[in-house]
Amino acid sequence: MSGHSKWSTIKHKKGAKDAKRGKLFAKLVKMVEVAAREGGGDPNGNAPLSNAIDKARAASVPNDNIERAIKRGTGEVEGAHYEEMYYEGYAPGGVALYVQILTDNRNRASSDVRSTFSRNGGNLGEPGSVSYLFEQKGYLLVDGDEEEVMLVALESGAEDVRLSGGMFEVICAASDFSAVKRAFEEAGFGLDHAEVTQLPSTSVPVDEKAAPKVLRLIDALEDLDDVQNVYSNFDIADDVMAELAAGS
Repeated sequence: MSGHSKWSTIKHKKGAKDAKRGKLFAKLVKMVEVAAREGGGDPNGNAPLSNAIDKARAASVPNDNIERAIKRGTGEVEGAHYEEMYYEGYAPGGVALYVQILTDNRNRASSDVRSTFSRNGGNLGEPGSVSYLFEQKGYLLVDGDEEEVMLVALESGAEDVRLSGGMFEVICAASDFSAVKRAFEEAGFGLDHAEVTQLPSTSVPVDEKAAPKVLRLIDALEDLDDVQNVYSNFDIADDVMAELAAGS
């Protein structure tokens, strides 16, 4: 993965969040509910739930919504049963897309994803066609002094630190994410972004002609109610991403 690819993706998503805040809230709450159903309602003993709660709070999801989602997940109150699935495919320019689904209607999700790929110039692949290109990792975007960042990363068990966009990307094993995140918080660092995500092992350079098509497909997929996350391996230069953001 090139350094600025993930950072650019984050900036692109942040620009779209305000316009889609209601839909974002719904997806984050769904993540909390599923994590509670799978691992119990205590975030101290359920790392995925703790991470989901942190992401929801970072996006200003009301605490009442989070607490109700936990209760639905643990069965204290009635709620829908969500199934997790993944779809794999390609965007224009050969960019790999790994699409996480949380749905209570498999047929609806399948139809929506297939038609979205088709309408936006993408190609849906077979299971396993792109998943091997991605690995689940903890990812933090840290602001601070390089030597201090490196020291905390080393002591907390992080795997890699990369300079990107004037900040530092800290990569760790998914199982170590909570400990690494806590270490940076306790050391007083500002965390611009922190999540367990799917990081690509290789990236695909995308020029200014293909970039709008790639982002259009990703945005259309992320706009679907059943789509939780779209992971990609595009590498779009920062100046191209900035130009596209300015024109959107």
